[in-house]
Amino acid sequence: MVVGVDIAESVFQLCEADMNWRRLGSHRLSRAQFERWVDNRNIALVIVEACGMAHHWARRLRQRGIDVELLPPHYVRAYVKRNKTDAADAAALLEAARCADIQPVRIKTVEQQALQALHRTRSMWMGWRTATINAMRGACRESGLRVSKGGKVGLAQMAKLIAEAQSAIPVLLRNTMRSMLEEVRQLETRIDAIEKELSAVVRHSEPCQLLQSVPGVGLLTTTAMAAATGGDVTHFKHSRGFACWFGITPKEHSSGHNRGLGRISKQGDTYLRMLLIHGARSVLKAAAAAQAQGKPLDALKRWALQVQARTGHNKAACALANKLARICYACLRDKVPYQAKMA
Repeated sequence: MVVGVDIAESVFQLCEADMNWRRLGSHRLSRAQFERWVDNRNIALVIVEACGMAHHWARRLRQRGIDVELLPPHYVRAYVKRNKTDAADAAALLEAARCADIQPVRIKTVEQQALQALHRTRSMWMGWRTATINAMRGACRESGLRVSKGGKVGLAQMAKLIAEAQSAIPVLLRNTMRSMLEEVRQLETRIDAIEKELSAVVRHSEPCQLLQSVPGVGLLTTTAMAAATGGDVTHFKHSRGFACWFGITPKEHSSGHNRGLGRISKQGDTYLRMLLIHGARSVLKAAAAAQAQGKPLDALKRWALQVQARTGHNKAACALANKLARICYACLRDKVPYQAKMA
């Protein structure tokens, strides 16, 4: 039996089919009923949309000896007929599973999801920190005070202004700004604690240590890629598919003999793509500084500077990020660190 399951927090909508994909029935069950139903059936395959709790249930079903496939939601949506309901979604999962072109999402381990949660939490706290600092800057600006650019320098100046009795900051606002300043410092302490935990992960992970040999790939990119892949890239046929997974390959619009390549597709993991492009920017900056000082450049940096001179900084950063993703793929596939080749 094959079952398509549309999962929610407390309701599970099932659509059954035989091994020839003929539908047999539909059920709406609670969480406890779903577990009992699975235990009392001979199920060969369960198809689930890759959404919240999907990886958890995929692991639990695999422990019961049931094969599980997680399908990308945006591909399943095309198979929903007419109105969107839980029953229609479950039936669409069965239809989408028959399409050989839709690649299932790999099931993440508990450790991968925990590592990913650390990154999400750090990003959230970084956003709060930035928003709080900007609010403090705005309050200073409305009081006619100019604060220098940069988080650390700006915070030091604002702390001094809050402490000064003769500053232009209104007395009514000072206690609130002190609380905001303390909140920023607490957020920085929490962010530092997360980065220490990520550093500990790198020290005990061989794939992470391999990735850190790649230029422009630091602590955040290394651990984020480990969370996304689990250190295993064997399910990608080639490095181009790996780069496509991050959305840093050109979007194609071709017809007949005319081939059109445009901007990067921006599909896939937005966070990892951002980290790779930021890493590429740092490599470009370091390469330009080394070239200005007359230092020798390896082949990768020389190529990146040539692309930058030909197409501009932003396109060169995207092209280099693509190259870095492919290098990461090769390091993980062959289990060897990156070795720079001198031009």
